[in-house]
Amino acid sequence: MKDIQFLKNNLIAHRGIHYNYRENTLKAFREAMLKKYIIELDVHLTKDNIVVVFHDNNLKRLTGINKNIKDLTYDEIKNIIDVPTLNEVLSLVKGKVPIIIELKFDNKVGKLEKVVSNILDKYDGKFAIQSFNPLSIFWFKLNRNNYIRGYLINSIFPDNFLVKYIFKSRILNIILTPDYIGVNLSLLTDKKTIKLRDKYFIIGYTINNKDEYNKYKEYADNFICNIGKEPINKALDR
Repeated sequence: MKDIQFLKNNLIAHRGIHYNYRENTLKAFREAMLKKYIIELDVHLTKDNIVVVFHDNNLKRLTGINKNIKDLTYDEIKNIIDVPTLNEVLSLVKGKVPIIIELKFDNKVGKLEKVVSNILDKYDGKFAIQSFNPLSIFWFKLNRNNYIRGYLINSIFPDNFLVKYIFKSRILNIILTPDYIGVNLSLLTDKKTIKLRDKYFIIGYTINNKDEYNKYKEYADNFICNIGKEPINKALDR
């Protein structure tokens, strides 16, 4: 049985701690490390097969330039915005705190997963991978079953056909078999989520303040949090 206790040791910093820095940057991750938070980050694959740490599929929100990550080489992206590679982040962290890596799905399943796994196979530190895409989770089950895998859900159950189908069928328990489930705050009090907790480790997302934490703290085993300045940061420390 996999040891996932490290996912509960401290709160999880959403894209690092970025009230002083931009999200998903080495500075944001360094700040999270100083406070011993688990780091959550997002990865995409560039046109030239470099794994970069960036949340959006497109650069527009942070740069004003409407270009997709998958259509640009790493050098082209670096000429627009300073984006770290996954290798750079791992070299910074060096196992000092755990990392949760969310794989985005810009390409056919297997392409990003294979490159990421080749990198993580050489990493000596605690980590988990997660995705909203069940096919990505299944790829890791087939190809890297030793990895800790998290399946993310973010829509109200009745309104999301795929999520509804997965939970009505035996796909979750028999085929995907994730090690934990990441659940949007809006779903944490749903009866289905409460029942899931009998079997799965639940990570809630995304906590923004003390009131949200106090409201939902009994419904999940840990939380991904937007860690802010004092006093919010202090209020979320535990």
